[in-house]
Amino acid sequence: MSTERFDCHYCKDTLLGKKYILKEDTQYCTKCYENLFANCCEVCSLPIGCNCKDLSYKDRHWHENCFKCAKCSRSLVEKPFAAKDDLMLCTECYSHEYSSKCSTCKKTIMPGSRKMEYKGNSWHETCFLCQRCQQPIGTKSFIPKDNNYFCVPCFEKQFAYQCCACKKSITTGGVTYLDKPWHRECFTCIGCKRQLAGQRFTSRENYPYCLDCFSNLYAKKCVGCTKPITSLAGAKYISFEERQWHSECFTCMQCSVSLVGRGFLTQRDDILCTDCGREK
Repeated sequence: MSTERFDCHYCKDTLLGKKYILKEDTQYCTKCYENLFANCCEVCSLPIGCNCKDLSYKDRHWHENCFKCAKCSRSLVEKPFAAKDDLMLCTECYSHEYSSKCSTCKKTIMPGSRKMEYKGNSWHETCFLCQRCQQPIGTKSFIPKDNNYFCVPCFEKQFAYQCCACKKSITTGGVTYLDKPWHRECFTCIGCKRQLAGQRFTSRENYPYCLDCFSNLYAKKCVGCTKPITSLAGAKYISFEERQWHSECFTCMQCSVSLVGRGFLTQRDDILCTDCGREK
């Protein structure tokens, strides 16, 4: 009675009574399996045999005894590690060589710990303090000044001007009028409350006015069109016996010819050219 053969798929040697390895439902003796499929160790370049643990990271493989920190040679098995330029390093060596240093305490900021970064500098979260109150700024807004950093409330207390209108601090922008600081949105026409920042305006008794309000309130009125006459915009006007006209409104009441630079006659409140005046 014959028995069915049980051989290595590759070398055909019998596997009866021997250790073998199945791969995809196919059996191999250990020698053939290692020659065909074993990974080579990154450190010693020898195959990682069936009796060894194969430690892998990103398609790279190591014997258990070869998986060590490239700098201090401590084992990295079941320990946190970091990769740098194909080198495997323990977190301590990696931090010492490559991690940023805290600008305040000068100690290494360990990987995974919370840190603050600003303009190329780094801090431990607990070291990034407001210069005035010495409390951690954390994720709150801050304002830099003279190589120091301030939380917004402390900056306002120590440095910010107060708007003379609303009495609140001016942290950004603002305008100055009569040597006093204003928020841009608070610097408005005393008449219509329109914002004046960036606009032409004038003043009377130290109050700011937009040109429209100033003209309506204080400018003389044209006899011809009854609209204000203002020189703020460079307008020319004619004045006669305490009456004023825009230059373009100073015309003959009868024929409407311009009287600017010409002789004219008066008839009661009317202004006439000399031709129309003689006809009267």
